Amino acid sequence: MAADYHFWQLLGLGALMAFGLFALTWLVSLKLNNFSFVDAMWAYSLPLVVVIYVWLGAGNSSRRGMAMVMAGVWGLRLGSYLLIRISKHHPHEDVRYEVLRQKWKGNLAGKFFIFFEAQALLLVLLSVPLLLACLNGSPSIHWIEWVGFGVWLSGIVGEAMSDAQMGRFKSNPANKGKVCQEGLWKWSRHPNYFFEFVTWVGFWLFSCGSPWGWVTIFAPALILYFLLRVTGIPLTEKCSVESKGEAYREYQRTTSAFIPWPRKSKASH
Repeated sequence: MAADYHFWQLLGLGALMAFGLFALTWLVSLKLNNFSFVDAMWAYSLPLVVVIYVWLGAGNSSRRGMAMVMAGVWGLRLGSYLLIRISKHHPHEDVRYEVLRQKWKGNLAGKFFIFFEAQALLLVLLSVPLLLACLNGSPSIHWIEWVGFGVWLSGIVGEAMSDAQMGRFKSNPANKGKVCQEGLWKWSRHPNYFFEFVTWVGFWLFSCGSPWGWVTIFAPALILYFLLRVTGIPLTEKCSVESKGEAYREYQRTTSAFIPWPRKSKASH
C-alpha cells in the first residue's frame, strides 16, 4: 500500500494534517484569549506531519526510523519547553502577539486565523527534507545522512543546553533585570537561535542522501532568514534593550549576536 503514495500525495496529506492542527490551535487560542500557544504547536506539528510520511512512505525502514527520531526529538523537546514557558506566563501573551493585536484590531480573529494557517503552510514546506528521506528506498544509509544526523544532534544538544542555562539564570531572583552571560550565553547573545539553525542544517544534510534532497537547502535558509531578520533576533534585541538598558547595550558591544565567538574586550569599542 505504501508504494502507492507519491511525493505530492504525501505532501498533500501532510498539509491537511498541518492546516487542521493549526486551525484547532486557533480555536483554543481564541478560547484562552492567548495566541502564544501557536509557538508550541509550531514545534509539535512537525513530528505529527512526519508520522504520515513514515507510515505511508515507501522508503527504507531504517531511514524512515531516523527521520521519525529526528522530527520527534526536535518537536517534543522544543514544543514542551515552549508550552511550559507559555503556560507559566498565561494569561500574559508574548510581545509579538500583543503587537499584532494592536495592529489587527478590526478583524482580530480572522487575521489571526490567516496568520496561523500561514505558519502551517511554512511548516509543510520545512517538512520536505524528511518527506524525501521517507521516499528514499536505497537499502544503505549514505555517509552524508550520518553527517546530517550528527549535525542535527549537535544542534539539539546545543539548543537544549542554551535553554537550560537561561532557565537556571532566570530562576534565580537575584538575576532579575540582569543580562545572562553564563555558559553559551557568554559567547553568543542568541546561542539557542544559532543551534536551532544548526539543527535545520542537519535536516537538510540528512535529506541530501536522497534524490533531489539538495534542493531543500531552502529549509535552513528560511529558518535563518526568520531568525536573523523577522521574529528572532530583531524583536528579542529590541525588547532586551528596552528592559535592560545600558547593560544589554554593553552585551551587544562585546558579544557575538549569533555565532558563538570569543568576546571583544570592553575597551575595544
